[in-house]
This record gives sequence, C-alpha cells and structure tokens, in this order.
Amino acid sequence: MDTDVWNEDVWNEQVARSYDASSAHMYEPEVLDPAVDFLARRAGSGAAVEFAVGTGRVALPLSARGVRVAGIEKSEPMARELGGKPGGDAVDVTLGDMTTARAPGSFRLVYLVYNAITCLLSQDEQVACFRNAARHLEPGGRLVIEVFVPDLQRLPPGETARPFHIGERHVGFDTYDLVDQRLVSHHYTIEDGRGSTFRSSHRYVWPSELDLMAGLAGLELSERWADWTEEPFTASSRSHVSAWRKPPA
Repeated sequence: MDTDVWNEDVWNEQVARSYDASSAHMYEPEVLDPAVDFLARRAGSGAAVEFAVGTGRVALPLSARGVRVAGIEKSEPMARELGGKPGGDAVDVTLGDMTTARAPGSFRLVYLVYNAITCLLSQDEQVACFRNAARHLEPGGRLVIEVFVPDLQRLPPGETARPFHIGERHVGFDTYDLVDQRLVSHHYTIEDGRGSTFRSSHRYVWPSELDLMAGLAGLELSERWADWTEEPFTASSRSHVSAWRKPPA
C-alpha cells in the first residue's frame, strides 16, 4: 500500500469546498434526522461538543434543536465552511487536534460521527481521543461514537477492496491493509457533469477494542446499537452507534 497516503493532508481548501456535495447522501433526511434525534435525546438540557465537527452536517441541525453545540476541528478550511453557513455563528469551534484540544466549558455529550474516530491512524491516538473526551464530560455525561464494523467477513481470500456506497452521483470503496489494521477510502463523485476523486486514510477498530479504550479513559459502556434508529446490534451489523458513560461524581 502507498505509504504516502498516510501522511497527506486531505482536509484542505479544495476538499472543504466540495465536501458537502461529495457527501450529499449523508445529508438525506433518512440518514441525518435519526442521528440528530438520537444525540438531542442524550444531550437533554446539557451542552454537546462534536469532535471533528467538519462543515457542521450534524452540529448545525443539533444546534437548531436548541442544544448548545461546540466543536473541535483540525482543518481550518472545514471550520470556515461551517462558520459561513446559516447558524454557523452559534457553534463555537476550537481549532486543534481532537486528541488534545480543549473546548471551553463542560459537556453532557461528546460525540464523533461518520467514522471520525478512524481518522486517527494509531491506537495511541485513538486512546488519547477517548481520554480527551472524558476530560470534556461532566459526571454522568456520555461519549457517543458512530463507526463502521470492519467488513472483513465479506472480504474473499486474496482480495483487499470492498464497496461501501454505490449511488447515482457517488461511488465509494475501501482498500484494506490487514497487517496494520488500516484502510483507504476512495470516493468518486459526479457533480454538474464533472467528476472528482478523493481518498482518506483510516485505522479501523473493533467494538471490543473501543470498549477497552473507553475503560482506559474511565468510561463505561452504556448502550450499543446497529444504527441511529436503535436497531439491535448483532454479529451481522455493519456499523454501530455506541455510548459510554462517565460515572457520576
């Protein structure tokens, strides 16, 4: 696998400007509304902070529900896109790495969506992210993560690629590095008759490994679902939405 992929800074100005269009299927009401509903219920009357808030796909509608939402974002171009949208001034974004950056205040909810935890390319970084989330949480607060289950059961011997989305305007597939527990997501998008490509690097992680990371950060598993609609998580689930709770003081 091309090792340069792991070092490239993909969240640049060009990607930020086209990100919403390339991820249009993630804005569909049947995808987005259940996520916002789920998070709003967990936040309750408290505040929420999104790690890797990006262009605000989830943060903005959650804020519109009356939840005070902050964000941490490493990419300044992505944060600018968020700030320029209607309601963007209501989301206070801290620029920095989600493993170390600190958003002001304490929060009832910390959340990462759309596989953001896998953008951290080492186990140490992922553990640091859990610990940083725990520092943000008030006692009794929850960390919620949406992430895919590695598709290795469907990977025939000798093959390294699996599609994850096939639509009219977007096709995406992952190529796996089974030795280093990493993958590259390849996106091919057609918008206004023009084609574009994008690829991002990830470290895939199993539910049990995430539970161990949570334990190292002092958090306890409180719920796990197959998706935002709270379908039961089973051995055949291809994703999960998990919540870990910080014990009450």
